[in-house]
Amino acid sequence: MTPGPDDRPLLFLDVDGPLIPFRGRATGQALAGPGAGNPLLDRLDPADGRRLSGLGCQLVWATTWMADANEVIAPRLGLPELPVVEFPDDDPPGFGLHWKTRFLARWAGGRPFIWLDDEISPADRLWIRANYQGRALVHRVDPFAGLTEADFALIRRWLVS
Repeated sequence: MTPGPDDRPLLFLDVDGPLIPFRGRATGQALAGPGAGNPLLDRLDPADGRRLSGLGCQLVWATTWMADANEVIAPRLGLPELPVVEFPDDDPPGFGLHWKTRFLARWAGGRPFIWLDDEISPADRLWIRANYQGRALVHRVDPFAGLTEADFALIRRWLVS
């Protein structure tokens, strides 16, 4: 049986670091449209869009790019418009936690989820493990390399486990 849209694991996706690595990886794609003047956008790898789509997860932007991720990033990766997590301004993080951690757990609402970000710490993993009722993979992506085949292999193993 193929999972329906509401049965698929969520994949919360940060942009800066995971998709736009801090160290250049020019892909040679011509920039046009919104954000064309941003020199960092040439670090986006369209293959990341195909690999992310191929995971079978419900992709969700969890980034300070907010809705701009749909306008600027998604088309360059060949992704459709994705849901965007709207982070509240009045939800302070717990001691040592990333400011996204508790809110993403609430947003997931018990569904299995993967969170890809370059700012994840051991405190975030421990908090999710202790406080989240569903399955979760909280994975720190090396911000200098961006998403790699090793990251995708880890995600695929988690999805079938």
